[in-house]
Amino acid sequence: MSRTLTGRRTATAALTAALLVPLAACSSGTGSGKAAAGSTPAGTSGAAPRADLTVLAAASLTDVFKTAGAAYEKAHPGTRLTFSFAGSQELVAQVSQGSPADVLVTADTKSMDKVRADTGTPAIIAKNRLVIATAKGNPFKVDELRDLADAKLKVVLAAPEVPAGKYSKQILEKQNLTVKPVSQEPNVRAVLSKVELGEADAGLVYRTDAESAKDKVDAVEIPDDQNAVAQYPAATIKESKNAEAAAAFVAWLSSPEGQKILQDAGFQKP
Repeated sequence: MSRTLTGRRTATAALTAALLVPLAACSSGTGSGKAAAGSTPAGTSGAAPRADLTVLAAASLTDVFKTAGAAYEKAHPGTRLTFSFAGSQELVAQVSQGSPADVLVTADTKSMDKVRADTGTPAIIAKNRLVIATAKGNPFKVDELRDLADAKLKVVLAAPEVPAGKYSKQILEKQNLTVKPVSQEPNVRAVLSKVELGEADAGLVYRTDAESAKDKVDAVEIPDDQNAVAQYPAATIKESKNAEAAAAFVAWLSSPEGQKILQDAGFQKP
């Protein structure tokens, strides 16, 4: 009897152990992965869950965000970033109209404020300043803001509703200058393009825009006391279906790695 009972107990223990093996495997897979993501600070490698994120970003972030996106995807396998670049006013309109997206980054705080009810709390990730972009070699010898008032000079500005246009208007009015642009563009990259193509003699763009095209344009610095500081707030969009992943990306933009990429591209510390 004792041998039979012992044999039954041994068989039962073996069966129980066999059943526990797949359960343990399950607990070390998806379930524990979620727990780890929740316990790891947002913005660090491995913290963000896998997701396809759509990021609406100001046009002046075009080049740097392509670099940042590649770095983020490499550090967060399984996450894919799709960027939509445009003037901040266009991006705000998209959010207001309910266009599906996960993150919004504008080139000024006023634009972000317009969709405060649709976004999470924004964080300033970078700053920028304006410069005068001219053709390579500065053939018209533009040295200062006052030169832009010369009627013989073809000047292009961003439209007043665009952050770059607002900043341009602000600094020109501060110097009591009247500049009549040959065109007003929907975003700052369009201003840069006009100068690059020779369709304008000069234009006001962000320092980082001129830096991205330094083989095609020259940049004339504007003194700080005559300049404006552009601030770039980033925020999650409340209707995002990937809230945790979106928050992780926004946090990463303020991380040392994200900040290095932004500052290497010429953006200033927030």
